[in-house]
Amino acid sequence: MQLELEDPYVVVYKQIHAVVDDDAKRVELLERSSCYGGSAWARYHYSRGPLVISSCNQGEWFRYMLNPGNVDLDLVSSKRSAGIESVKVSGSEVEVTYAGLGGGGVGATLSRARAEDVLRYDATECGGGRVARGAIVLPRRERMIIGVDDTDSKTVGATWSLIHNIAQKVDRPEARYISHSLVQLFPVPTKTQNCVSTVVEFACLPGRGEGMLGDFRALLQKYTVSEQTGMAVFRDFDPSELLAFGLRCKKERVSYEDAVKVAQEAGVQIIMKGQGLIGAIAALPFNARPDESIIPGTA
Repeated sequence: MQLELEDPYVVVYKQIHAVVDDDAKRVELLERSSCYGGSAWARYHYSRGPLVISSCNQGEWFRYMLNPGNVDLDLVSSKRSAGIESVKVSGSEVEVTYAGLGGGGVGATLSRARAEDVLRYDATECGGGRVARGAIVLPRRERMIIGVDDTDSKTVGATWSLIHNIAQKVDRPEARYISHSLVQLFPVPTKTQNCVSTVVEFACLPGRGEGMLGDFRALLQKYTVSEQTGMAVFRDFDPSELLAFGLRCKKERVSYEDAVKVAQEAGVQIIMKGQGLIGAIAALPFNARPDESIIPGTA
């Protein structure tokens, strides 16, 4: 049998999404890679571009916090060989234009244009020594963050694994499962074992996340083995207003009443009201921060 490559110079990203704040002043670009090495190279070069505020990678996901705008990248071989040239938010759509030299041009065009959930694209010829450009149009999405705590017992279960499995099951085009973090909390006497809550993140089409959320809740209610399960939802771009409370829950025991008050002030939706609600709310600001969230606080 003779082996053949369908497209030898294109490595297609699995998914690409754009999460936008209410004022369209910040865009987080979420790229789910099929080749870590290629995406790591892209992150190195893209992060030096004027539109990129910050970047990070978490497993398959490469994340870029962006300022909308249009810039001249002044591409230079081996130094800044590729980048994000333009970010435009227009109604329900976000257009991102990439540019690159040589192999960077391949990544800037067809590798991203063929990713799942891209609405349409316009790409120039790529490869060789030429500069290539590719513009992709993505649906504008909003962030939904779900915190959960206390689903297990002394003999059965682990919250982090149940929540990951639920999030994978309810993932769908209108509500994409993006990230998962375990959050180490203060070891209160009522803990099951390790006193760890869980937070997961979804990138949702506006007004289209409710079906996913309903299915998530139904699966949680079906499979939790605790009567004290807590579930809370934050629907906004940036949960940092809850960080002080989350850090406090890492350092000391916090009352249920305090947690509810904080949730109400921050507009957090309380879904399940068990004692685990404290940890569920505390987990929300650690969304997409899995390496920080596992660190214990200091009493």
